[in-house]
Amino acid sequence: MNGNHFIDGALLLCLDLQPVFIDVIAEGPRVLRRCQFAVETAAGLGLRTAFTEQMPQKLGSTAPELLALAGKKSPVFGKSTFSALDDDGIRDALRVLDVEHLILCGLETPICLYQTALAAIDHQLQITLLSDCIGARRPNDAAACLPALTKLGVHVLPSETVFYALLHDAKHPFFKDFTKLVKKYA
Repeated sequence: MNGNHFIDGALLLCLDLQPVFIDVIAEGPRVLRRCQFAVETAAGLGLRTAFTEQMPQKLGSTAPELLALAGKKSPVFGKSTFSALDDDGIRDALRVLDVEHLILCGLETPICLYQTALAAIDHQLQITLLSDCIGARRPNDAAACLPALTKLGVHVLPSETVFYALLHDAKHPFFKDFTKLVKKYA
């Protein structure tokens, strides 16, 4: 998991990080902060980022602080499906973007993240779930899903582990800035 080829084929997909959900999950502020770390690091690495919003017309938009960190080029997809890949528009956009590997963060682990990961497997995509950037209303429900996803081939890893692997070397041009982000979001 290193090198520009990986970054070119990867996408950080941030699922349903809307304040209405963040406010009701266990450890919502911590999950939001870790997702900020992931989005800001992705921007620094040149890793593409996209967002989904569950029923935004009723439930509101993505947390604005996340969108600001991602920049204007990051698409935001509204959806009604629980799996992001069950939405034709999102699935088609990922195909156009030539995504081979989804890096997932967001909400809610036993629902949208779980179903998106299963659908990604069905579409022969590689999946990495950032274990410190996910959350659920009931943490026990989330904890039950992670081993099941791991058995199916999903990489469930902390964000720093994934990003250090992408950097590969302390000589990487983004390394110094990355270490500042690690401290900022500690």
